Amino acid sequence: MDFEPTARATEHLKRLQEFMDEHIYPAEAVYAAQRAELAAAGNRHHLPAVVENLKAEARRRGLWNLFLPDVSGLTNLEYAPLAELMGRSIELAPEATNCAAPDTGNMEILHMFGTAEHQERWLRPLLDGEIRSAFAMTEPDVASSDATNISTRIERDGDSYVINGRKWWTTGIADPRCQIMVVMGKTDPSAEKHRQQSMILVPVDTPGVQVVRSLPVFGYHDQHGHGEVVFTDVRVPASHLLGEEGSGFALAQARLGPGRIHHCMRAIGLAERALSLLVQRATTRVAFGQELARQGVVQQQIAESRMAIEQARLLTLKAAWMIDRYGAKNARTEIAAIKVIAPRVALEVLDRAIQVHGGAGVSDDFPLAAMYAGARTLRIADGPDEVHVRDVARREIRRQLESR
Repeated sequence: MDFEPTARATEHLKRLQEFMDEHIYPAEAVYAAQRAELAAAGNRHHLPAVVENLKAEARRRGLWNLFLPDVSGLTNLEYAPLAELMGRSIELAPEATNCAAPDTGNMEILHMFGTAEHQERWLRPLLDGEIRSAFAMTEPDVASSDATNISTRIERDGDSYVINGRKWWTTGIADPRCQIMVVMGKTDPSAEKHRQQSMILVPVDTPGVQVVRSLPVFGYHDQHGHGEVVFTDVRVPASHLLGEEGSGFALAQARLGPGRIHHCMRAIGLAERALSLLVQRATTRVAFGQELARQGVVQQQIAESRMAIEQARLLTLKAAWMIDRYGAKNARTEIAAIKVIAPRVALEVLDRAIQVHGGAGVSDDFPLAAMYAGARTLRIADGPDEVHVRDVARREIRRQLESR
């Protein structure tokens, strides 16, 4: 198991670091100002103009669609430090390089399971950064941590499917550029438990699709929005089905495997940014006659943060290496474990950074509060911690029983 960066990864990392230093970090204040202007004008979910400039620059530098191995030529292990670096500017860098969720996961399943028609109509413009997409699985009326609970109906009617149901936390749906949703629902409630669900492609402008609202997270509104969506007799061609009927659960697992570790990679970058802010604050503020960084309790917070980040990074790299070598299915334990650990570490470091900043840390004058709000969702998104912990436990019990 070798985590030494390849020459290809090193070269990409160098170009990405230059892009971050020269364009991304300087654009953060511009992005914030433009978002505020758009929100004041009633366009909370419109894209600030600076992002399109960043996208053009990223493409010019060859920093585009790095997440997809068949397009970028990068392995998951090679992509890991790149995603981590993007995580340091979580609102700008992933989108600027066309590596932002949920589009990455949607592009992955369109690439793996989409027909030629699907790929031409939706995958190509997604890869080109011309449109955005949304993923509609979670529902407000059932415990969606168990995906077999999904109650939205997808019923065959001649050459069409008719969809009825209610979703929420449909990330990306409020962005005016969002043109397509991947919707999960039940095609056959009488089938075997994991064969009842299917996935289908639903254009956002289809009659019967109603975006009710975009949900805030701890009072913060994501630029792309997390929508509540109602489907009332929504009719789409049967050809919009992804895969075959009953394959929805398997497609969801295929989508979430690499996608989960992408979240973890970015979470580590977020933790690194938080630690940098913590140290900066600790070395420039004086309390009780000396810099905070000279206080033993603050030194411990810094050390604990560094040690936790290093451990999380190693587990993330191992998970990426396992996916590359053995496939996502055989890396399920590592994926589940890091999906719990990485957000936990990011939140611990963010909490320490907020504490050292004092009142400033919970204000909007500094980015830590918004960073914490975003990171906290990762303990729920793509499956809550409890589901992944249970998965790790079951696999460990099975492994040990079989070894006897």
